[in-house]
Amino acid sequence: MLHELVIEKLALFERATLHFGLGLNVVTGETGAGKSLLVGALELLLGERPRGASQASIVRKGAQEARVEGRFQLAPAKARARELSEWLAANLPLVLEEWSKLPADEDRELILGRTVSAEGRSRAWVDQRPVTAKILRELSALLVEIHGQNEHQKLLDPAEQRRLLDAFGELEPLLEAYRAQRARAFELEGRLARFESETRERRDRLDLLRYQARELAEARLSADEPRELEREREVLRHAAELATQLGALTQELREADPSALDLLRRALRVLETWENRIAALAAPAESMRAAVAHLEEAAAGVARFQDGLESSPERLEEVEARLYELEKLEKKYRTDVAGLVALERAISAELGALDAQDVDETELAAQCERARSELEAAAAKLSQARRGLRKRLVAAVHRSLVELGLERAVFDVRIEPRAAPDLRSPNAPRTRTDELARLRRYATDGADDVEFFLSANPGEEPQPLRAVASGGEAARIMLALRTALALRQTIPTLVFDEVDAGVGGRLGPKVGEHLRALASGGHQILCVTHLPAIAALAHRHFKVEKHVAGGRTRTEVVELAGEPRVEEVADMIAGGAAHATARAEARRLLAQ
Repeated sequence: MLHELVIEKLALFERATLHFGLGLNVVTGETGAGKSLLVGALELLLGERPRGASQASIVRKGAQEARVEGRFQLAPAKARARELSEWLAANLPLVLEEWSKLPADEDRELILGRTVSAEGRSRAWVDQRPVTAKILRELSALLVEIHGQNEHQKLLDPAEQRRLLDAFGELEPLLEAYRAQRARAFELEGRLARFESETRERRDRLDLLRYQARELAEARLSADEPRELEREREVLRHAAELATQLGALTQELREADPSALDLLRRALRVLETWENRIAALAAPAESMRAAVAHLEEAAAGVARFQDGLESSPERLEEVEARLYELEKLEKKYRTDVAGLVALERAISAELGALDAQDVDETELAAQCERARSELEAAAAKLSQARRGLRKRLVAAVHRSLVELGLERAVFDVRIEPRAAPDLRSPNAPRTRTDELARLRRYATDGADDVEFFLSANPGEEPQPLRAVASGGEAARIMLALRTALALRQTIPTLVFDEVDAGVGGRLGPKVGEHLRALASGGHQILCVTHLPAIAALAHRHFKVEKHVAGGRTRTEVVELAGEPRVEEVADMIAGGAAHATARAEARRLLAQ
């Protein structure tokens, strides 16, 4: 609720602080005292432009700026209301973060403020944080609604009307089930649409990968092959020279008379003769035995290599050709043979994944079809429930209209299927993107267009609620709607300006009873009135009065109680004539 309203340097207001409470708060005062100015200050706080004036002209003469500040207190349940929580999470998450630190049962507070400078510049803030006027309007629309001359009443918005219809029928569980099904259908359809848009790219990718996989497989690659081929090529290139030189070497090592091995063995025999008698020769003898063994092994290796030598120009050509083939692949793929082997494995894995995607697409299409059917069923169930509410809501609103003197008014609720947009050319084949566009008729609030219609006078066709007459008649219509929906309010504070315009003494008590009943449902009502029957029903009574002091006119607001309140109600009854009968009637009304 709006707990406190502070007004400074605004037109005739020097400074005024009003403390409102739950229930019915009424504002009274003589014509021209500043009641409309009070409502205008509230509208300014809610982000609207000043009534019938420029912004600069509302700043009190001699002041630098005008300021309006409102302190809102929200019970934990209302602070956690879904719409308010979602809006704060999207626009002012720090507020929710601060609230989360408070005890669960403690009221939450929001402070909204706005200033207008003498030059006409405007600033706004929420909890001392600067915000744009747009943010201020959006937030305040969740907290306060003004009925009367204000053209921006939330109740005129078809989206709010749909919410109220759903709240009237307690359809939130159905709506939640529908939203969950809608989210699933959109997610699946979006995935399928992406598949469609990527089909050509995926097909081209598959063609490339299959070609590369075939080319690499046919190459029969091995990471060690290049080194082996290069070693073989070196041998084949020098086979004749190697055969000559290694043959001579083998001759000298093993076959000459004496050969190198013969000389070493003879030396070893001499050393072995003396090593047992002369200790100093033991180590040289051991080294000589090792030398003989190594030379025998080396000579045998050279002989084996020599025996295997074969001069083959054909094989050399094959080796050169294979190395050239590998070099071309390395240049083509910009990696060495080891990298080509790794690439072949990666291509195989990607091909497997892409082939699996083709299988998934078929299954995903079937899932989409099922999700669409389930979404259509959920939307149909919600639509059927809404249509079933229509007669009940129409009857409830009509009863309130009769009690408020609008018995000839005709109220109706129009519920029409929302048309699906068709973005295709007439002869174009339907694509997944078209299917996703078709789902747009299933908005987050359902697949229905819901709007309230009203005919205020006999013989007139019902028109959308936003087109009904302005002023007091419209305020009474809104009061009738809000009364019918009293237990399902979505906005904590309702302001009724001129709700009793054109209302006679007979209807005054009825209007007051509706306001009091609406306030008794746990909501805060602020009402500007000139009828004593309404003023007497208030839980709090404020009087706006104008004074002249020091050559300056100023408007002040005082809260009335006790005898001053009796005098104000009596003055409203007697029209300024102070007499005992009016005071007695005032006491009777207040006692009731």
